[in-house]
Amino acid sequence: MTADAGTLLYLYRDCVFRVPDGVQPPKAGSLFFCRHLHVRAGERVLEVGAGLGLAAVLAARAGATVVATDIVPAAVEIIRANAALNGVTIDARLGDAYAPVAGERFDLIATNPPQMPTPPGRERADATAAADNGGVDGWDVLGRLIAGAPAYLVPGGRLVFTIFAFLGCKAAFARCEAAGLIPRIVGSESQSFPRIGYERLDHLRALDAEGTLPSGMPAGVERFVIEGQLP
Repeated sequence: MTADAGTLLYLYRDCVFRVPDGVQPPKAGSLFFCRHLHVRAGERVLEVGAGLGLAAVLAARAGATVVATDIVPAAVEIIRANAALNGVTIDARLGDAYAPVAGERFDLIATNPPQMPTPPGRERADATAAADNGGVDGWDVLGRLIAGAPAYLVPGGRLVFTIFAFLGCKAAFARCEAAGLIPRIVGSESQSFPRIGYERLDHLRALDAEGTLPSGMPAGVERFVIEGQLP
C-alpha cells in the first residue's frame, strides 16, 4: 500500500505500476498475455482496453511508439501516470474500440478484452464483473475488435488477443479469416477457472460448441493467445 489511500503498487518485469481504486490489478490472463506479446523496436502499437497500462508500458520499454485506449477515464489517467513512473511516453486516449484512433494504422494491435459470456439479465456493474462481461456469447467486444482490425493495420500488421477455450479456437480462427486475417496460436496456458465463471457455468456449457469444459466443477480452463496477421 502506498501513501495514497486505496492505491497499490504492483511490480512486474522491472516496472512499477500504481493500481488505484476502480482499476483492475493484473490477473493471470493479463500476465499470460504480456508473456506472449512480442514487440519490436520502432513498431507502432495500439493497445485497446489497456487498463492500468501493463502491456502498453512494456511495449514502450521495448522501443515501440504506443497508443493505449480505455473506456474508463480513471484507467486513462493511470496509464499516463504509470508511463511517467517507468520513464516512457504513451499516448493514452479515452474511448471505445477503435473510435479514438480513427484514420490511423498500426504494426500491432493488442487487446485482452472482456470475454466472459454473460447470461441475459445477469450483468453486474461492479469493477470485477465489468472487466469480464463479454455479452451473451462472450464476443461482444472481441468480435468487434477482430472485424475492425484490418482497417487499422498496416500490410503485414498483427492483431494479438487472448481467448478462453470455451469460446472456441475454431470460432476465433473463423472470425479472423472472415476479416481477412491469417490466424495462428502463439501461446497457450492452463489457468484456474475464473470465479465469475462458476456463477455462469450452465450458460458457459450451453455455448461450449467445441466441448472444452469437463463434467462436474472445472478446476481450470485453457487460455490462448491468438495472432491474426493482415497479408
